[in-house]
Amino acid sequence: MTDMTEPRLTPLAASLPSTVPFVGPEAQERSRRAPFEARLGANESVFGPSPRAIAAMADSNQWAYGDPENHALRAALGEYHRVDPANIMVGEGIDGLLGYLVRLFVGPGDAVVTSLGAYPTFNYHVAGFGGILHAVPYIDDHEDPASLFSKAADVDAKLVYLANPDNPMGTWHDGATLRRALDDLPKGSLLVLDEAYIDCAPNGTAPDIDPNDPRVIRMRTFSKAYGMAGARVGYAIGPVPVIDAFNKVRNHFGMNRSAQAGAQAALADTSYHAAVLGKIDQARRRIAAIAAKNGLTTLPSATNFVAIDCGSDGVFAKAVLDGLIARGIFVRMPFAAPQNRCIRVSCGTSDDLDLFAAALPEALEYARRG
Repeated sequence: MTDMTEPRLTPLAASLPSTVPFVGPEAQERSRRAPFEARLGANESVFGPSPRAIAAMADSNQWAYGDPENHALRAALGEYHRVDPANIMVGEGIDGLLGYLVRLFVGPGDAVVTSLGAYPTFNYHVAGFGGILHAVPYIDDHEDPASLFSKAADVDAKLVYLANPDNPMGTWHDGATLRRALDDLPKGSLLVLDEAYIDCAPNGTAPDIDPNDPRVIRMRTFSKAYGMAGARVGYAIGPVPVIDAFNKVRNHFGMNRSAQAGAQAALADTSYHAAVLGKIDQARRRIAAIAAKNGLTTLPSATNFVAIDCGSDGVFAKAVLDGLIARGIFVRMPFAAPQNRCIRVSCGTSDDLDLFAAALPEALEYARRG
């Protein structure tokens, strides 16, 4: 007789740790029994959504289910990107779409390639479906397409993950470089091109790729420059057969009406979007100036955060981070060497960055005392 005192998980599920890729700032606030004074760790846009998006969300009829086909939003995105809506899939943020994509392509033992220290939520999904991750190192704080594609050929990878611009370093490749690199992607591998931060990047960072190119699926989000992280709106652009396959596994009612309406309104408010990008640029410059005043260097950034090189190793950077956390400043850091010599600071308001500027010298002194 089966012992029902333990849940009858699948062997794969039973083998996984009960964990999540990130510890949220809310959990840290509960642990420290105090709210953060400046929330500069999750790369949210503290500048918030467009007022038009806020109004649209407020006016949406929440008593009704959202459109399971996301028809109006996909049409608006198609017009914005000049692609057929059939090439677009909307989902619950890039994280949700990555989960569906991995479910579609990765089974137990299948090879997947990423960079050592790249986005851990992708790794979480791969592990969750039994895939085998193969990680290649960054080169000069950049993800390296040549290394990724070479490893993909060696292990017959089904998926290859590349973020451009990169998280957690903020570095980037120009689009033409990536377009040329695609010639070396092995046949049968699908490039997962995460472009969450593309709005913040210089012109020319997004490669010119036909949406029906069978080698690539691109991921975009409303969480960063559009200021809608809490609404969970992401979308994929890719070849129709891959996009259509999402319908086999996705949560058809995963998108709520408020998020759908807000995203459509945000997309249309181009003047507000441009103003936010200006504020992000100002904040990046301010973070770099604060770092320089404290004898630290920063990496050039094409994102809404800046990686600050603390000038030592991961142990020292973690002590700096702990010192900031203790002073009410929420930041994060890369988790793999040598990138973990840095802390990662999200763009914030002038008041946020004033608080960071006041806390950083004390955090550095705390770290130096050991």
